[in-house]
Parts: sequence; C-alpha cells; structure tokens
Amino acid sequence: MSKTDAELHHETMNRFIELANAAKDEGVSPHVVSAAMMTASAVYASYVAAGNEGGLHDSGIDKVVDAYRHQMEQIQAMKRAELEQKQQQQ
Repeated sequence: MSKTDAELHHETMNRFIELANAAKDEGVSPHVVSAAMMTASAVYASYVAAGNEGGLHDSGIDKVVDAYRHQMEQIQAMKRAELEQKQQQQ
C-alpha cells in the first residue's frame, strides 16, 4: 500500500526536525540551525520552481514567501489550539 502525499509530507517533515535536533544536540545554536534550514528551504524551493539554471523573479519569490507564511499560520493555529485544549483540561 503506497503512502499518501500527506503521510509522506509528515514523515519527511519529521526527518528534517530530527536532523535539526541532531545538529542542536551537537552544539549548534538553535538560531543557526533554524537559519540554515530556512536557507536550505529557500535554495530547494528555488530549484523546484526554476531548476538548477534559473532563478525566481519577484513574483516567484512572493509565491514562495506566501507559501511559507501559510505554513507558519497553520502551525501557529494548531499550537494555539493545543495550548487552549491543555488549559481546558487543567
């Protein structure tokens, strides 16, 4: 049975988080780890959108930034909901 895109997304996300935690545990500052992951994400997003030879125009950059903002908003909404649920259980 093949995995869904959502399952693959979740598993891949967790692999990146595990790698980030490993770097942190090796003594790399969480701020440096986060910045490195963001840079790697930007490099890879550019590759996905424009290939190895191309670059993004302002409109392409805006699309990537909007996608990142959307993910950040979803994550923060989930975190707020989890916190609210924990507070209601106490």
